[in-house]
Amino acid sequence: MIHPHLEKEKYYWNQGLHRIAGIDEAGRGPLAGPVVAGAVIVFAEKMDDILQQPEVKLIRDSKTLSQKQREKAFDFVIGNFLCGVGWCDHETIDRVNILQATFLAMKKALSDLKSKTREDTQMILVDGRSPLPNISIRQESVINGDRHIFSISAASIIAKVTRDRMMMKIHEKFPQYGFDHHKGYGTKLHFEMIAEHGLCEIHRKSFKIRH
Repeated sequence: MIHPHLEKEKYYWNQGLHRIAGIDEAGRGPLAGPVVAGAVIVFAEKMDDILQQPEVKLIRDSKTLSQKQREKAFDFVIGNFLCGVGWCDHETIDRVNILQATFLAMKKALSDLKSKTREDTQMILVDGRSPLPNISIRQESVINGDRHIFSISAASIIAKVTRDRMMMKIHEKFPQYGFDHHKGYGTKLHFEMIAEHGLCEIHRKSFKIRH
């Protein structure tokens, strides 16, 4: 099991930067629903105490956690760190494409952070190889950051759990598609339901979907 580290955060803390946000997204690949971004700031002065808590072991790539573990980790992150969330719906994804919608969701997550502190983020650590465009904040993109960088791992949990909860609400409106099981991803069940019922309003029409 790979557990993330704080080496990146410490590197920038030592440069005098204190509001460093890890950013990650959930929902780039699904055929339906929103793309959601999480942004999490961990503060150096609190980390010694936080690292002594057993729940900190749950802070890792959200894909390696069970649903029950993710929910517990989500509560831990919300309770101990500064968190922001942003998302773009299926209509925005169809209008601007999934990559640009992902960037927009990340910027919304940063705006959510600022609304809670009224202070600008000084540095962002972005999961993946693509830097966030058209933004003045200093940044570093980190491939596999959700596996290795603590604040990005925390952000991945915020994004994943938030999106899953949104998809459960969507399931209530469109129960015939099984969104409570696959969360919009292209599973065998999802394709079977599309073949039977056709596309619904929250499917991403710009994606090539067999139906």
